[in-house]
Amino acid sequence: MARLNNKAWQFLCAEVERCAANNPATGDVSRDLVLKRLEKMRVGKGALATEAEIREVVIDLFPNFSEKAIKSAAKANKGFSPLMIIPSLGLGLVGLAGLIWLVNLPYPMIRRPVAKTAPILLLPSYMSMDHNYREAIANVEQADQLVNKATSLADFQLGAEKVKQSQEHLNALPVWFLGYEPKAYCTFFGCSWKFTVDEFQQARAKIGRMEAQIFQETNAMTQLEEGETSLNQAKSQYEQAKNTQEQKSAIAAWQSALDTLEQLPSTTLAAKNAQSKLNAYQRDFQAVTGEVSASQRSDTIIAAAKQYAIAAAQASQNPPHPVAKWKQIEDLWKQAIQQLSQIRLEDSSYLEAQTLLASYQVNLNQIQLRREAETAAVTAFERAQSQTQSLLAATPDDPNLVDRPRTAAKLQAIINELSKVQNGTTVYPQAQEQLIFAQNKLKQLQ
Repeated sequence: MARLNNKAWQFLCAEVERCAANNPATGDVSRDLVLKRLEKMRVGKGALATEAEIREVVIDLFPNFSEKAIKSAAKANKGFSPLMIIPSLGLGLVGLAGLIWLVNLPYPMIRRPVAKTAPILLLPSYMSMDHNYREAIANVEQADQLVNKATSLADFQLGAEKVKQSQEHLNALPVWFLGYEPKAYCTFFGCSWKFTVDEFQQARAKIGRMEAQIFQETNAMTQLEEGETSLNQAKSQYEQAKNTQEQKSAIAAWQSALDTLEQLPSTTLAAKNAQSKLNAYQRDFQAVTGEVSASQRSDTIIAAAKQYAIAAAQASQNPPHPVAKWKQIEDLWKQAIQQLSQIRLEDSSYLEAQTLLASYQVNLNQIQLRREAETAAVTAFERAQSQTQSLLAATPDDPNLVDRPRTAAKLQAIINELSKVQNGTTVYPQAQEQLIFAQNKLKQLQ
């Protein structure tokens, strides 16, 4: 191996010529000597010349020899090492990885051209699709078995987890790619996602139905647990009751718990589980409440109705109220009326219930009128506000350019809307202020 390669020799020769040109007196002689030394080093065999050796050859004849040229020559004179290609190889691998990442982005405008020209680059996508399809189908089938053949709440909870996993895998499948079959990949690995968009949508719909079913079943299970807990507490309260009033309270809670159990959706597992117990619960209830007369039941219902009525009356104090508040009060009166409607003709408290029912119905009608008035007032006020904004936007800044007849007509329309706002509504004070303002403006135009 030559001690000085051609590239390093060329660097040094160029700098020698430059130094010789800068020293006309002795430059030619020094140049020839240095070139001979360099030539000897270039044709000689041995270890590669180091930076110090190169400097020693030139520095005695050319003290001002460029240090930069010496370093460049020493750097160029280094032999080839496999480690030198590592940075380039690393950059190449990073670039290739970036290219594969780019072409596998889930966008049709990128994937479709690549699928036609270089489908092998989409291998990660194909593998991902195959995996997600297999997992989605497997999880859907498992979820279907767990949900539709559940025997406990744990089955529904596990089914919900499977449904969630199925949804995640289906979300990872690009809908636009369904039906596409990469031949090269399928030849070696086999493809399993040979299903259409309609089948994909059916799978999503099935998952949606199972999610709704799981939600209903979970709520029913919760309702069953709460109902049974309330029922057991009521039984214990009845057994420990020291007087009639405490017994009545326990019986009311007991009845409420039974109602909760009876209201379970009939198609749910909770309802099926509760049905076998419900008959026993009802027998126990009838056995311990056989001595309780129908009048006591009526008294309980009337007391409940009165509570709704009290709540409605308290809520309606200090009017006016917004529409939502009137609707809340209206619902309370309806609840009170619904309670009283349960009392039968043969009950001893029927007359009292009918008297209260008539009074509550009158109150309900009044509340409905207040709600309707509030709704109409708010609607009219909002229309007036909108018309006012429109008028302001259309009115020029120069008073001389104002279309007085047209402006007067619009003001009259605003006045008409504001006049519809009844007293006793939430927007009445504001409406009155704007009404007076609009009337004054109209007088100025007339």
